[in-house]
Amino acid sequence: MRYFTAAMLVVAGVFLASGQPAVAGHAHHGHDGAAESPVAAPADAVEYPDCVHCGMDRVKFAHSRMLIVYQDGEKVATCSIRCVALDLKTKKNKPVASFQVGDFTNGTLIDAEKAHWVIGGDRRGVMTKTPKWAFADKDAAEAFFARHGGTPATFAEALKAATDEL
Repeated sequence: MRYFTAAMLVVAGVFLASGQPAVAGHAHHGHDGAAESPVAAPADAVEYPDCVHCGMDRVKFAHSRMLIVYQDGEKVATCSIRCVALDLKTKKNKPVASFQVGDFTNGTLIDAEKAHWVIGGDRRGVMTKTPKWAFADKDAAEAFFARHGGTPATFAEALKAATDEL
């Protein structure tokens, strides 16, 4: 029994030192299996590291994060278009100056309304049953849906799909 207890303490110490969840398959806020960003921490994600609605790590999911800038100057940093839809729902008539989204390819913030969106496909989405990805480059979006499926879309269509899922 003494050896079993010592072994369990060693295992627990390894998990604590790694910073990883101690239970396999349990990621931050139910995002297990969602595609994670392979890019370095962008400046906005360092300034706003967590999603204001779900607490998700915006550095880890830089390729799906969004930043809303309201006309009064308020900035709202989210992990995904789903949390943007939630924010807009709670601030029904508040005018928006801009929406920015992480480019799926490299995590760079781009204008969400000018982005080429893909809805659906076989890549697991972030905070959603139906994934919604943004691309700065139309060819990259087309290559993505040729390989992974989905449907080309506009920001308005992606936002409506996210809102409909709430």
